[in-house]
Amino acid sequence: MARWCYRHRVVVLVLWLTALVGLGAAGGSAGTDYVNVFSAPDTDSKRAGELMEKAFPQRSGDTDTVVWKTARGSARDAAVRARIEPVLAEIAGMKGIGEVASPYAPGPEAAARVSRDGQIAYARITFTAQANDVSKGLVQDVVDTARGAERAGLRVELGGQAIARVQEPPAGTAEAVGVAAAAVVLFLAFGSLFAMLLPILTALFAVGTGLLATMLLSHVTAVPEVAPLLGTLIGLGVGIDYALFIVTRHRRGILRGLDPEESAAQALDTSGRAVLFAGGTVCVALAGMLVMNMRFLDGVVIAASLTVVLSVLAAVTLLPALLGVLGPRVLSRRQRRRLADTGPEPEEPTGLAARWAGAVQRRPRGVALLAVAVMAALSLPLLSLRLGATDQGNHQESSTTRGAYDLLAEGFGPGFNGPLQVVVEKADPAATEALVERIRATKGVAHVAPAPPSADGGTAVIQVVPTTSPQSEETDRLIDRLRDDVLPRAGADAHVGGVTAVFKDFATVTADRLPYFVGTIVALGFLLLLVAFRSLVVPLTAAVMNLFAAAASFGVLVAVFQWGWGAETLGIAKEGPITAFLPVVMLSLLFGLSMDYQVFLVSRMHEEWLHTRDNARAVRVGLAETSRVINCAALIMICVFSAFVLSGDMEGATAGIGLAAAVALDAFVLRTALVPAVMQLLGRANWWLPGWLDRRLPHLAVEPKDAAPPAPEDLEALVAAALGPAAAAPQGGACASPEECAVKGACEAADPLTVHGDLTPYEPYQPYDVYDAYDPYGVSYAADEDGDEDHVPGGREPGAHVVHGFIITPDGEPIHTVTMTLLSKGGRQLDRVSTLADGSYVLAAPEPGVYLLAATAPGYASRARHIMLGSGPLTYDLELVEAVGTGPAQ
Repeated sequence: MARWCYRHRVVVLVLWLTALVGLGAAGGSAGTDYVNVFSAPDTDSKRAGELMEKAFPQRSGDTDTVVWKTARGSARDAAVRARIEPVLAEIAGMKGIGEVASPYAPGPEAAARVSRDGQIAYARITFTAQANDVSKGLVQDVVDTARGAERAGLRVELGGQAIARVQEPPAGTAEAVGVAAAAVVLFLAFGSLFAMLLPILTALFAVGTGLLATMLLSHVTAVPEVAPLLGTLIGLGVGIDYALFIVTRHRRGILRGLDPEESAAQALDTSGRAVLFAGGTVCVALAGMLVMNMRFLDGVVIAASLTVVLSVLAAVTLLPALLGVLGPRVLSRRQRRRLADTGPEPEEPTGLAARWAGAVQRRPRGVALLAVAVMAALSLPLLSLRLGATDQGNHQESSTTRGAYDLLAEGFGPGFNGPLQVVVEKADPAATEALVERIRATKGVAHVAPAPPSADGGTAVIQVVPTTSPQSEETDRLIDRLRDDVLPRAGADAHVGGVTAVFKDFATVTADRLPYFVGTIVALGFLLLLVAFRSLVVPLTAAVMNLFAAAASFGVLVAVFQWGWGAETLGIAKEGPITAFLPVVMLSLLFGLSMDYQVFLVSRMHEEWLHTRDNARAVRVGLAETSRVINCAALIMICVFSAFVLSGDMEGATAGIGLAAAVALDAFVLRTALVPAVMQLLGRANWWLPGWLDRRLPHLAVEPKDAAPPAPEDLEALVAAALGPAAAAPQGGACASPEECAVKGACEAADPLTVHGDLTPYEPYQPYDVYDAYDPYGVSYAADEDGDEDHVPGGREPGAHVVHGFIITPDGEPIHTVTMTLLSKGGRQLDRVSTLADGSYVLAAPEPGVYLLAATAPGYASRARHIMLGSGPLTYDLELVEAVGTGPAQ
């Protein structure tokens, strides 16, 4: 598919542009129909809401508030009325306004809209539609008209959901800042403007089509208003990162001398596979939210999963097309000149990445303990986590919504901003009056006001104003007191509802179901990694690390948003509880993103393990070759997520800070420190899987399959062609056993092509240059001061039986496409690896003895040799010449 997209790039680009423009036209004409359904099923507040909707259907439309305060005198003074009443009358005459309830109207209900000291008053404005459906133009007219009544000594503020919509920063501010920051990181990483643009364009196409599709889906299913924001958050992060991994692999391929088309195909066949798997894990983690059985979260799953799927689709189709457009220009000019002057460069991790990999392997215990200490310290605030809801009291102090919230709390008490509604079924007036008195005498109640009954008289509503704010724990206790004590004792069939009660019930249900949700996504992630890497320890380690990252990131959230640490610096106005649905959403995204990094890191380790069966080498090479791109990807995600502090949405800011902290800890502490340190300590146990389980698991290849090994009969033909018929049976002319090779000369006389290993006892702790011969990454290991055997080169026990070396051309150039095969005397394959970019290889044998070493490579004449391995490693370099014609192996 990558080749097709590369060659038919114009068609692919046209298809993506058509999809984007078509969805934009459809979304623009249809508009949005987002709904916020926070109620949880089978809760008391939901039952109260259903009764209210049935008994009072006329009470529809969003209700907002105009609040004013006079510095001198009373809000009832004639001068104040002369300025406020005309404004309220003008607002009432606007199209789209259903009712304006003024404090200057006759009756006790209107008089209650003025505070006891007379300085603060408010009017309720009821729109004819819900907040999301009210045009911003109308809302802005209301705000401008009301604020126009201000003068010296008279302050006017407005609050409510519709008003909050026009107080938000311009749409796209956070996204633009995040993308700009990501562009800077990409330019520093690539050094090329064109290469920088590739991940950004890919992510923008994916996010754009995802948001427009979500707009259309909001007309056929319940999608909450916060879903597009969260979809954008995750879409930009994974979209840029997925493209980054593929572009990095593509550029590396060109620098190694590959044709741009071949390099793109290989990049998609390697990093593209990992992207497909990583995207799948993110979607699986998001789907885990469905076990919560909350309608509100279903829409979040749809929006976020759709954006992730489109990000993966763009990475594997649109990106190859863009690579085809650029061709070699994906490299910077300096890189292209160097490639033309000096030729392909070897793929060797150098610099900080290689040095860090070596440091982790030299001190795995110390690195692991330090990483655990950091994560544990950051996780401690999690013990104080309190779920709840944010409100306009958390808005910036400069906003009019925050001003209205504070004025109402000052004039009518902090609980006025979150009144409770006690809905009574089948209540007669006498029973309702008795219930009102009981509630008024309850601790924590500031004010009680019964509303007129329903038309049929069967349902009564009692408004209860707590003495504490909606976010206070005392308000939660009051709700419990009413439900568990006051209402049952009164014998009334009543339910406690209202926005404050709805959010409390939502938080309670979320907390109760959260363990099942975490268990589900951990189990699903474990199974995916088990199938991908065919190991029990790797997925278990990943699950523990994911829980570590979640605990630490939520610890950061508690410290910032509940305790207020650094909140002022981040522009967060007021601390409060963590919004109830955010842990579910964030855990889904966090587990998905953590799995991404685990897949990219461990897939490279797994690839090296399959080639060498050397765990230490696999850990070292995997960390050295992936840590730089993982850290770069993490920096991009941190920039994108942190920018959502500017979104003007408290939930968006909370999710952005939490995910940014989680990604930073996951990439810089867990994946580049704790995971490799633990895998180094565990050794070969990392890759253990019971045979019975291995046979029953389906095969899912994250890494591309290697070229098929030569068949045994082909190897025999190769050996016979190279050494003669007797070579296929070593006992005929070469050493049949190590004992027969006690004297090297005897073997050489029998077969001058036999290569001998050192038969003397092998000293495991040799000077560094001994290990440099088969450590092409330049990271040498010897025992530390306490003689710790974990530092034996390659992680092998003393006396390991390996043959290693370099495959080169007669001119000394390394060949990285060679398949090296080690066979027993009977022709059974014992080990097989592909040479690395510098031409190096390492093969392992089970014991000392005579073996056959075969080298095959496309375009080169094959070679085969007898080798004799002693108790120590054997260094054997080999030259291959280009094949001539199609005759037998040379």
